[in-house]
Amino acid sequence: MSTSEHESDAEGNAPTRSLGELPPSSKLVYKVLEYEGQLTQEEIARESRLCARTVRYALGKLDDEGLVASRVCLDDARQSKYWIEK
Repeated sequence: MSTSEHESDAEGNAPTRSLGELPPSSKLVYKVLEYEGQLTQEEIARESRLCARTVRYALGKLDDEGLVASRVCLDDARQSKYWIEK
């Protein structure tokens, strides 16, 4: 295996390895963000059909792993938008 193949494998598998160790709720939230793009916690809860508390927990786990990013929502400053960190 060449160095460039090894590097691309390492980059491509890094999020998968981190996801594999996370709870199922975190994996579901990650997939929802992957398919839908930027969403608020409320929107994630609606799309995933998870309760708000579970979504908060899942986002915390994803944030700890550096897999998601967030910023204040411009439409409503009380909420944040979340997306997958590339």
